[in-house]
Amino acid sequence: MFVIPEVFYVPDLKNNLLSLGQLQEKGMTVLIQHGKCKIFHASKGLIIESRITQNRMFCVHARCSSEEQKCLSSSTTDQANLWHCRYGHLDWNGLRLRQQKGMVKGLPKFKGSQTVCKDCLKGRQHRDPFPSESSWRASTTFQLVHADICGSINPSSNSKKRYLLTFIDDFSKKNLDLFFG
Repeated sequence: MFVIPEVFYVPDLKNNLLSLGQLQEKGMTVLIQHGKCKIFHASKGLIIESRITQNRMFCVHARCSSEEQKCLSSSTTDQANLWHCRYGHLDWNGLRLRQQKGMVKGLPKFKGSQTVCKDCLKGRQHRDPFPSESSWRASTTFQLVHADICGSINPSSNSKKRYLLTFIDDFSKKNLDLFFG
């Protein structure tokens, strides 16, 4: 029986899956041929061998190497910032409300974080609106013409054109659309 390293084990999951990519990153060699899957370790040699099942899976009966089963562990000193991130960057008043009303099991008592969340700053940056009126308008036709091109369009038009060129006269607001290419 093979002992699964902790990095591959997810506790209480009915069926744990091994990632071939992760095995390869850990220096393992995976050989699949003739209805068998063999996994080799560089120094230990063959560590897993499994036959293919009817549903085209390779089942490995294994046990975890340690008594204490953990999927992921992290350590941080700023509990407030950790819970702020866990709740999708919820504001401090929202976290405080959940603390006061006991809405979340395991949510520790803390005050607002002293660190500034850079992700929240980026998400709340102010953008100046587009001007509703320009400072200068054309006083005659063809004095100012706006143009835009769009393409390559897929699928192409019925006439097999893949690009659209648009001209708009600033004075008359009339437009001309050309398809080409």
